[in-house]
Amino acid sequence: SGPPPPSRALLVLLLSATVSLLGGLIFGYELGIISGALLQLQIDFHLSCFKQEVLVSSLLIGALLASLVGGILIDRHGRRRAILVSNLVLLVGSLILTLVRSFIGLVIGRMTVGFAISVSSMACCIYVSEMVAAHQRGLLVSLYEAGITVGILLSYALNYIFADVDEGWRYMFGLAIAPTAMQFLSILFLPVNPVKLSSWDSDCQKGLIQLQDTEDRAAAKREPYKEKHYSFLDLFRTRDNMRRRTLVGLGLVLFQQFTGQPNVLGYASKIFHSVGFQSNSSAILASVGLGAIKVVATLVAMAFADKAGRRVLLMAGCMVMAISVTTIGLTSRIAPLAMARDCKAAGVPSASHSLTQHPLIPVSSQPVVSPIPPALGARKSQAGPGFAATRSLTKAFAMRSTGPPFGGTPWTEHIILNWITLLSMMAFVSAFSIGFGPMTWLVLSEIYPAGIRGRAFAFCNSFNWAANLLISLSFLDLIDAIGFSWMFLLYGLMGMMAVIFIYLFVPETKGQSLEEIDQQFSRKRRGRGASCTHAQYQRVEHADSK
Repeated sequence: SGPPPPSRALLVLLLSATVSLLGGLIFGYELGIISGALLQLQIDFHLSCFKQEVLVSSLLIGALLASLVGGILIDRHGRRRAILVSNLVLLVGSLILTLVRSFIGLVIGRMTVGFAISVSSMACCIYVSEMVAAHQRGLLVSLYEAGITVGILLSYALNYIFADVDEGWRYMFGLAIAPTAMQFLSILFLPVNPVKLSSWDSDCQKGLIQLQDTEDRAAAKREPYKEKHYSFLDLFRTRDNMRRRTLVGLGLVLFQQFTGQPNVLGYASKIFHSVGFQSNSSAILASVGLGAIKVVATLVAMAFADKAGRRVLLMAGCMVMAISVTTIGLTSRIAPLAMARDCKAAGVPSASHSLTQHPLIPVSSQPVVSPIPPALGARKSQAGPGFAATRSLTKAFAMRSTGPPFGGTPWTEHIILNWITLLSMMAFVSAFSIGFGPMTWLVLSEIYPAGIRGRAFAFCNSFNWAANLLISLSFLDLIDAIGFSWMFLLYGLMGMMAVIFIYLFVPETKGQSLEEIDQQFSRKRRGRGASCTHAQYQRVEHADSK
């Protein structure tokens, strides 16, 4: 088979980009939509505080379950099939949520959706990283995180549109079916997962860009790339330096959460109130503005991922995040934020139009992990997806837009400090969206060998969800124990520790093929047995750039 025509290579590239973007968009949309839906659900289903927490956290529980079993599905049955299955599961979950008549049905629907978006987030990042050439990988995997931020923005817009519609939450949940169906159709036209073919063909041509030189092709055919097989326990062994790779993966997902990302966004609405966004419409505008900043920052990360490199963006993002949360911690010592802890007012019907009282639901990527993120980002992660809201959502509902935000202190007394706090939060969101948001999931999709990539990604992703759960559940109790400002100063310290960790342990992977990254970790010289030599890759990319 000769090289595919340029038009076909371009089509594959566009379809890969579409799959990545739609995967992120669905992830972000599902994380964000609950905030508006919950206002109507609490009235229609008479939800107590506990039931609201259960409903918000059910998505996370589904996602955590998926990260425990999803890796096996991705490695054994291929990335492409995993995405197709997750699309079908997501359609089922969305239909349950659209047609449901009971609280139990809502919880099952949200768990199903959580399971689907978690599998999809992992499979999308890995599939796209394997499909495209080395010099495009950063851009296209980061596109997933961009999709998450757009999805969140879209969910807030639709929350606003359907806020006054009777049973509007059915439309909110049901509209996820459209992008899911689009992603399903897009991936049907893409080739089978290249790594599972284990052929010289699929291994050398990440973007269906085949070797132009016939001698290279013949040599590659004679010396097929041997895909190694790994057991799950190999992740903790010294074989091929796997233990160090696992340290890098876990370090990134845990620092992504422990630098405070879910909770900074979780208290966005409180900070908006404190700087004088007193009316509903102005606070909605502020929330949407924060979402727009995330989108712009993620686009910047996409543009620079393959130029500046992963390490630079991670370290720069961490430094800015550390400075931002430290600043919020210091300003809140002088001008404390009001922390409403009860949600008894949640059932008040007039609250049903108050979209503004929700914290912006956080993301990583991820896949996530964002990650999850992040998301859920979610990477996507990138998310670290948003359980921050579990308690803080319901507490924030109670906050009415009347009355001063700090005890009895008028906000004008601290106007300069409040604006410094707001700008710090915007800087934090931007820095996360440039660094940890997309880069965590990009690095995770690159550093593991093909034979264990799915299980390794899922293993790290499960820690991402678990850390998010832990941090979000303990956040208000920790604030009671040590105070809001000390909490944020602690996040600043974690940010500086993250910078040191990245500097010491995270390698630069820009412009390298997945095999070269593997060899860099394994500390082995590139042997003649590899199917694609570095020179061949350069020739391929040079030919492609023409």
